[in-house]
Amino acid sequence: MERSKSVERGLPFRYADIIDYQKDSIVSNTLIEQKSGNVTIFAFDRGQKLSEHTAPFEALVEVVDGTGMITTAGIDYSLQAGQQIIMPANIPHAVRAEERFKMVLIMIRG
Repeated sequence: MERSKSVERGLPFRYADIIDYQKDSIVSNTLIEQKSGNVTIFAFDRGQKLSEHTAPFEALVEVVDGTGMITTAGIDYSLQAGQQIIMPANIPHAVRAEERFKMVLIMIRG
């Protein structure tokens, strides 16, 4: 089963179309990786999570399929496709999938 598809530079695409769900897993595909930041898409199967952690940089999360639970500074936010949240630098955050969902993480390092 193909987990993720490559993105051809200069051509349109939809985030949700370039990564597939995998049973009992979190699948990721980094689209852009630069010293100044990364753009990564994730597909979370139901029940999967990223444990609480901090990062030294701000990050923007956009849910592109389904609904995901994002916890920032101890507060839970249920985000649906089309919604975004900025996770502040050095503030604890976590992600969990109460149902399958896909998200894009844009981390800025500057």
